[in-house]
Amino acid sequence: MSTRAHDNPLGPRVVTWTLLVLGGVLLMLPFFILLSNSLKTDQEISDLSQWLPSAPQWQNYPAALDEMGFWPALSNTVVITVLCVVGQVVSSSLVGFGFARYRFRGRNTTFAVMLATMMLPAQVTMIPVFLIFRQLGWIDTFLPLIVPNLFGAPFFIFMFRQFFQQVPEELLEAARIDGAGALTIYWRLMLPLSTPVIAIVAIYTFMFTWNDFMAPLIYLNSPENRTLALALNSFNGQYGVQSRNLLMAASFVTMLPCILLFFAAQRFFIDTGASAGLKG
Repeated sequence: MSTRAHDNPLGPRVVTWTLLVLGGVLLMLPFFILLSNSLKTDQEISDLSQWLPSAPQWQNYPAALDEMGFWPALSNTVVITVLCVVGQVVSSSLVGFGFARYRFRGRNTTFAVMLATMMLPAQVTMIPVFLIFRQLGWIDTFLPLIVPNLFGAPFFIFMFRQFFQQVPEELLEAARIDGAGALTIYWRLMLPLSTPVIAIVAIYTFMFTWNDFMAPLIYLNSPENRTLALALNSFNGQYGVQSRNLLMAASFVTMLPCILLFFAAQRFFIDTGASAGLKG
C-alpha cells in the first residue's frame, strides 16, 4: 500500500489534471462565446460584460440559414468534399503503395522530390495554377477544387508509404501465389489493412475542404456555385458585419459537421500514430 502511494504521488497527478482542465477550458472558451452570441440579440453582443443571452433567440438560426442561402451552399460543399475525400484517399494510397512495394529506377529520388514540394508555399503556385485552370476553361466550376485531389498529396502519400512498408512481404507473396495481381493486392489486401491511415487522411481532407475559403473565392464566381465558406462571407457588408448574431449562428451550424466528425473519429488520431509506422 505504502509502495503504491510512494510510486504514484498525489501532487503530480493533481497538477496534471489541473493543467488539463485549464487547457480544456481555454480551448472551449471561444466555442462557448460563439454559441452564446448566436443566441443573443445584436445589441446584447455589444455588451461585453453579458456572457449569456437574457432570452435565447432561437429564431436566429433559421434567419441566418435563410440569409446565407444555406441549403444550396451545403449541397455544393458536400459534393466537393465527398469527391475530394474519395479522390485523395484512392490516389494517395495508390501512389504510396507503388513507392512502398515496387522497386524502380529513380524511386528514392522521385520520392524525395515529391516530399520537397511540401516546402513550397501555396501562394507561390497560386497564380500559375490559376492560369492553367483558366486556359482549360474550368473557372467558375468545381473542377479546380476537385481535380488536384485526384493526384494525391505528398504528406498523405508519405503516410501510406510508411504504413505499406510495415506489411510483411509474406502476405504479398501468398497473394501472388493465389494468382492476385498488383491491383488486386492493393484493393483487397493493402487497403483493408490500412483503415487507420484511410481514416486520418479522410478526416484531414474533409476538414480542410469543408472549411476552405481561399480556393472557392478564387475559382467560383456564380452565387449558385458558392460553398458554405463563401456563403458565410455574405454577412460581411460594405461597412462590416451587419448582423453579428446571425453570423455566429451560421458559423456554428457550418462548423457542426467538423465537430461531430472529430468526436466520432478521434480515436483514429491516436491509432494512426502507432499503426501508420511513422517511426520508419
